[in-house]
Parts: sequence; structure tokens; C-alpha cells
Amino acid sequence: MIIAETDRLILRQFEARDIHTIFLLNSIPEILTYIPGEPMSSIEQAEQIFSDVIIASYEEFGYGRWAVEHKADKKVIGFCGPKYITEFKEVELGYRYLPEYWGQGYGSEAGKCALELFANFGVDEAIALILLGNKGSENLAKKLGMEERNRDRFMGHKVNVFHKHL
Repeated sequence: MIIAETDRLILRQFEARDIHTIFLLNSIPEILTYIPGEPMSSIEQAEQIFSDVIIASYEEFGYGRWAVEHKADKKVIGFCGPKYITEFKEVELGYRYLPEYWGQGYGSEAGKCALELFANFGVDEAIALILLGNKGSENLAKKLGMEERNRDRFMGHKVNVFHKHL
């Protein structure tokens, strides 16, 4: 299901056909430098994330991480979208992209679009949880109008919490 479109991107719900991309986004070491947890080692792990996390979020909240599809090559290049973070009782804007698409403005294009959609789901504030040292994600959060709120812990790691009233 398509959520929204920008000039270059389609934001849509993840589908079973995207499981290989979910695996890539969770197994390539370069992508996971600032992501807590161990890299995935099997496609079965991606299948489990797809059903137990992504689809479960769509069913419970009506939203979740959305696939970001590149219109020009029809390839899913990452994800961007809301996720309810139980530990904070807030909704996070999360994003992650394949390295070959970094530095081309896709993160800010998808992030801006995603934040504009939060209100459709009754969400009027967003946070971003960014591991210390992840300057790329911090710069994107700032570009999207988020401000650093505080430092906290998430999944056993220190994070900078960015925040925005929508």
C-alpha cells in the first residue's frame, strides 16, 4: 500500500517481496555502525522482523517503518517512518538506507514527507534516537527541523534524543 510519493521516491508499506532488502539493511556492516545489536546472518531473521515487528506495528498502530522505493529503478533503497518506542512512550522517526544511496538527499526527502504524514495517525510529536557519534543521522534530524532534547539510553547504548513538535 502506497503511503505517499515525492519527486523521486515512493513511501509504502513493506511487503513480503521486500524481505531480502530488510535482510540487507540489517546485515551490511557499513550500515550497522550506529545500530545496536548484531548483524543478521540469515534471511529467516529478516522474515521474523517482517512479521513480528513491521507487520505487527501496522496492525497495532496503523503505521510503522515504511519501505522507501526509488522511482527511477523501482528498488527499495531503505526505510523511513514512524515506530512507537515503548520505552519512551513516544513515536520515533527512524530511517536507514543502502550505502549506494547515501549523500543524495533521499533521507531528507523521505524524512520530510514522513513527518508530514504523522498527523494522519494522530501523532503530533516525533523523536529520533541517535547513537552517539552518528553525525550523519544527527545532521539529517537537524535538517528535518528536529532539535536535540537530551541524552538517554536505548537498547543498552547512549543516544542523543532529537525532538520535533509537528
